[in-house]
Amino acid sequence: MRKAAEMMAAMDDFDAVGSGTLRSPYFGEEHEALRDQLRRFVTNEVKPHGLAWEEAGMVPRQVLARMGELGFLGIRYPAEYGGSELDTLATVVLAEELGRSTFSGFAITALVHTDMASVHVFNAGSKAQRDRWMPDIVAGKVICAIAVTEPDAGSDVKGIRTTARREGNSYVLNGAKMFITNGVHADLYCVAAKTDPSGKPSQSVSMFLVEKGTPGFRVSRALDKHGWRSSDTAELVFEECRIPAENLLGGEGRGFYAIMRNFQNERTVIGAMAMGEAQAAIELTVDYVRTRTAFGAPLWQKQAIRQKLAMLSAKVEAGRQLVHHAAWLDAKGFDATREVSMVKAYCGELVNEVMYACVQFHGGMGFMRESAIERMARDARVQAIGGGATEVMLEEVAKRL
Repeated sequence: MRKAAEMMAAMDDFDAVGSGTLRSPYFGEEHEALRDQLRRFVTNEVKPHGLAWEEAGMVPRQVLARMGELGFLGIRYPAEYGGSELDTLATVVLAEELGRSTFSGFAITALVHTDMASVHVFNAGSKAQRDRWMPDIVAGKVICAIAVTEPDAGSDVKGIRTTARREGNSYVLNGAKMFITNGVHADLYCVAAKTDPSGKPSQSVSMFLVEKGTPGFRVSRALDKHGWRSSDTAELVFEECRIPAENLLGGEGRGFYAIMRNFQNERTVIGAMAMGEAQAAIELTVDYVRTRTAFGAPLWQKQAIRQKLAMLSAKVEAGRQLVHHAAWLDAKGFDATREVSMVKAYCGELVNEVMYACVQFHGGMGFMRESAIERMARDARVQAIGGGATEVMLEEVAKRL
């Protein structure tokens, strides 16, 4: 644990926010510049096309390449790979603004690439692996997926059944993966498999790089989802899939720890994305009830509606501040496991509470596929499931009470 003096030194960052454009002690000018740039990109290049991506079931890869050109896919990575070398708070800005797009299928497509899959290449990869893959990952020329979840193993990572056996200079993978975001169209997959099925569960999982087109690896089927329609999601199958031994990420038996390490980042990102979604939903709904009339007056004049939206806005602001503080703790090197678990539990449930009320206040229009809030409500449902179900997160919090 960090010493009290170190904590106090880190707290010096909470200087008074001046009279300029900064409104938070957590974010600096570079964060706000990133936010502005992301908001322009979403307005100009996402919102006009998002409905077409929903119909297509994927985000066009040229859009991700454009994000790479603009520097959005390498926010945390070193300059030598084309990255910006920013911190956890910058990732929160990215996730919030992509969540605000109202197209969460697009948002999760990008965020899985940046903060849930490629991080395994960077964190555990050898210099040769980094040098080979990271420049194209940051540029959006190679899109990544993370393949951990299986039909019988989600939050229970130790329960995965996919195996990898060593044969000379190769590993041979056998098994199946389920609910894999970017699974249909990714170029590079970070795959969890057991290299010692009889060993201690936490020391038997390893991570491997598998390229699209590798013999024995195939997309079994694209999955048809309730929400996140513009995110391609797949079931994957490995049948005697032979890969070079140098495709091992880190050492054998280190995969569980790598997955647990990145869960912290993933859950922070999902929480930030959820609060971006919730804020956008409230803004849409306020605009709607100000103009929609019932019983001779705009709905906004109904006290019950005004106060419900006001309370939800307060809750979302509280959720955002929890996300920001957890990200700040992580950026400063403190253990934020408790706070991040709170983020995932609270924000995943809150975004659904917000969407329920916003659909209600849209009335019949909220039930129509032509309305943004209908799509957003479907998209939000998975936020309490993916990346660690609420119940699992609450147990993590309970352990630390």
